[in-house]
Amino acid sequence: MTAVLAIDGGNSKTDVVASDVLGNVLARVRGPGCSPDALGIEGSVDMLSRLISQACELGGLPADKRVAAAALMLAGVDRPDQESDMHQALSALDFADRVLVTNDTFAVLQAGSVNGWGVAVVCGAGLNAVGVTPDGRVGRYQALGELSGDWGGGGAVGLAALGAAIRGEDGRGRETTLTVELSKHFEVEKPQEIAASIHEHRLDERVLVDTAPLVFECAADGDEVAGQIVDRVADEVAMMATAMLHRLELAELSPEVVLGGGLMQSGYEQLMDRTKRLIRAEVPTAVVRVLDVPPVIGCAREALRMTSTSKFDVDTALSRLKKALTVAV
Repeated sequence: MTAVLAIDGGNSKTDVVASDVLGNVLARVRGPGCSPDALGIEGSVDMLSRLISQACELGGLPADKRVAAAALMLAGVDRPDQESDMHQALSALDFADRVLVTNDTFAVLQAGSVNGWGVAVVCGAGLNAVGVTPDGRVGRYQALGELSGDWGGGGAVGLAALGAAIRGEDGRGRETTLTVELSKHFEVEKPQEIAASIHEHRLDERVLVDTAPLVFECAADGDEVAGQIVDRVADEVAMMATAMLHRLELAELSPEVVLGGGLMQSGYEQLMDRTKRLIRAEVPTAVVRVLDVPPVIGCAREALRMTSTSKFDVDTALSRLKKALTVAV
């Protein structure tokens, strides 16, 4: 039996699927995040090694036999040199005949696009985008957060909400329900206490990611300050997408734009409506869709491509995998 591995490694979770080349799922294993940004290369490889071993064991794949191909799309692998370093480290595990390592944003593009090219924007804990042309050229952003001019994702939304809540409390800004909602969330009297706890390292700033849903709920209830934060997220997502479309000269080709990540896939109408409107205003030919299958499907697409020269075979296997793996988003 010829088997492949598809691995979507995010900041918060890792999804590993073992299948045969016909698209039959042999095993699916989920674990914590494996980003080398958080764990380092050695820690990331160790985490992936354990999850791969679990998937192979559950799938009945011999421990002493390599799978035909493995496609790993990982958060924190943003630059070609990082891809090379991770590829070298993972290849040393000797678990696959062919190994592909790239950024997890490509998983969203390959999972959500019909043709396998276009632009994908992921807005989850952070924000990133990639693009691929019909002839295989690739576009990326530096993806270093504020250092490279990025703004967006749950972390940025939570931080903006905290600032707005404090300004609404002390008179520098407009009153907002965020002041009350954030205080309730953290069980404090005033949002200033949240800022003090983060400043004094009693609270990790990353917990602000969890407050992003509060911002969207407040916006949906009519809070103008929260609404402005939501609009800014939409503006940034649309800007990332359209800038990439223009850079890769895709604007005239009816390109697909796939939107993925927790914030984009959560059904927030204000965010989605504004994002789609802005993208189509800039690139009227764009076909904008929200990812509705697990990103690991995109990894499987690449793994299957590495084992087959027939597009029909890949598409048939991929269709079977989608039916087996897709759950309600």
